[in-house]
Amino acid sequence: MEFSELIRTGRAQAELLRGPEAPPLRGTLCVTSHHLLLSPGTEASPDLWLLLLRSVDSIEKRVAGDSGTITLRCKDLRVLQLDIEGVEATLDIARSIEGLRLGDAWHFHPPERYYQRVARETNAWRLSEVNEDFSLCPSYPRALIVPRSVDDHALARSAGFRQGGRFPVLSYHHAPNGTALLRSSQPLTGPQKRRCAEDEELLRAVLVGARPGARGFIIDTRSAQAAKQARMTGGGTEAKAAYPGWKRLHRPLERGRPLQESFVRLVEACGDLEQSMDRWLSRLEGCRWLEHVKEALSTACLAAQGMEREGACILVHGAEGTDSTLLVTSLAQLILDPLSRTMDGFQELVEREWIQAGHPFQLRCAHSAFSHARPKHEAPTFLLFLDCVWQLGRQFPLSLEFGEGLLLALFEHAYASPFGSFLCNSEKERGLCEVRTRTHSLWSGLNQPKEQRKLRNPLYALNPLAIWPSVEPQSLRLWQGLFLRWTRPPEPSETAWEKVWQIVTDSEKTEGSA
Repeated sequence: MEFSELIRTGRAQAELLRGPEAPPLRGTLCVTSHHLLLSPGTEASPDLWLLLLRSVDSIEKRVAGDSGTITLRCKDLRVLQLDIEGVEATLDIARSIEGLRLGDAWHFHPPERYYQRVARETNAWRLSEVNEDFSLCPSYPRALIVPRSVDDHALARSAGFRQGGRFPVLSYHHAPNGTALLRSSQPLTGPQKRRCAEDEELLRAVLVGARPGARGFIIDTRSAQAAKQARMTGGGTEAKAAYPGWKRLHRPLERGRPLQESFVRLVEACGDLEQSMDRWLSRLEGCRWLEHVKEALSTACLAAQGMEREGACILVHGAEGTDSTLLVTSLAQLILDPLSRTMDGFQELVEREWIQAGHPFQLRCAHSAFSHARPKHEAPTFLLFLDCVWQLGRQFPLSLEFGEGLLLALFEHAYASPFGSFLCNSEKERGLCEVRTRTHSLWSGLNQPKEQRKLRNPLYALNPLAIWPSVEPQSLRLWQGLFLRWTRPPEPSETAWEKVWQIVTDSEKTEGSA
């Protein structure tokens, strides 16, 4: 079926209410295969309003008399109201939006047989087909140069590893002391406590590559009990005797449905600002979102401290190595590496540690906080990462070359985007869908000169040192620029940001003419 066949009514007269601070917009509402458009058709408001249908998280409709209202709750947390002339037009447009947003999602979310094909072809990969994309210290094992999107168990089998093996990936080489930050999935020891000689040898070689006598820490983002239970289903942990020089630490990070529910409760609390302050603060604490931020930053600081201050190598893993593992390794790099805090470096970090690493964006970000569906595979892990980065930027306002604008853009595009960077669940799927040839890269859009002013930090100054965030309760703040973005007036800081940009621009012009 073509998307155009889902359009029951192509246009109608409507009034759009965009929030308390935006004036109503009245004109002709048009439904296309991928967008909702409203054309004011007046000289006073010549701009065309546009909404990507994939960004609609839930839709509600009601009719009264000879008109109707459609409420659209969007994945970027906007709530839009359309007052439409005509009951039939209201119902037809609501059905069109519902069918098109789901149909558009299916277009980039293939059916089960497609994933079966992906699984077969992934298992057929060989190391000879791998493109190297990361320059390593020559002393480290060459095998650590692997694509960041491949199931490391499948890759281990391709490399000839025995049953129970996995394939650790080098995320970051800390040049000042030669230590390494690695990530992987759990070892497949199972109830029989299987061992993999190749995996054990690889981790021994990592320590030898760092320096004589080096030691390492394995940070498991599961609780000790969860790791023990995973053994019954084929997973497990590293046996102490099999990995000399490595010490395992459990730092459990929430994931999956509990994290999604925390996000939903936070958005619900932020959407009800008429309640008393005490009640609002109680709901904010009860959702536990800032606790998740604290735990993520604390674990990342632990990994960074082990490398920077103790000279140890770090291996991070949870179960699959595509969620909380990436959260920790990417935050640790931001803490330690000044290049990761530049505009280009941060984009490379997101591309390498999230997109190429196989974070399943299509599954995790299928819905935002408004959908009535609650699939267990949904979780705002990437949003949690962006919130942690925002906390770093707030505590170190001169050390990040990018600002809140970039973080907001990444949040929006991860959930619904006209670009192809966040489509599918892995690099293998993106290759099979020909995403790179059929869509445009998000970075090409964000790096346009006209976009940079909104994304860059005008106060940035290169800081060659590590930045160590405070995780005390008084140091962590609600990210108002995201969670209260559509429900309150712009903060004074946002106005000040524009004034700072103007001062910097005027200063550059003055220096240029001098």
